[in-house]
Amino acid sequence: YEAEHPEREQKYLTAAELQRLMTTPLHDPKLYHIRDLFLFSCYTGIPYGDMCRLTTEDLEVAEDGEVWIKTARKKTKIDYEVPLLDIPLLILDKYRDMAPEGKLLPMYSNNELNRTLKRIAAICGIERKLVFHCGRHTYATEITLSHGVPLETVSKML
Repeated sequence: YEAEHPEREQKYLTAAELQRLMTTPLHDPKLYHIRDLFLFSCYTGIPYGDMCRLTTEDLEVAEDGEVWIKTARKKTKIDYEVPLLDIPLLILDKYRDMAPEGKLLPMYSNNELNRTLKRIAAICGIERKLVFHCGRHTYATEITLSHGVPLETVSKML
């Protein structure tokens, strides 16, 4: 007897899909906003619940000028730190004046994000079920592992 193993859907975007997501015109400010929130997760690995909690207090500028997010995971209470690449820095700057006082980003409900991400995926020709948590998996595979970051380091970052 051999158990059937249904083919599992890939939970992250490929580099080509990520590029399409970033460059496809969307024609609606809300779609751009939700795309940007998703891209922030793709480039930081920060999950939805923790993104909702991010405040200006969580930002730290290193001696070399690099900006970091330093905080603790809501789910595990474990401290983590993530360097902010250009894309997340641009996103923070873009929404600085729209975020509620003290918060880093203006967020939507997780349901609204997931519903809208499915629309965005269709517009961009991404033929998979796109949900917000895919951003975290995309960060782990496309942003870190594919750029030579050791698996052990990626595990600690997540």
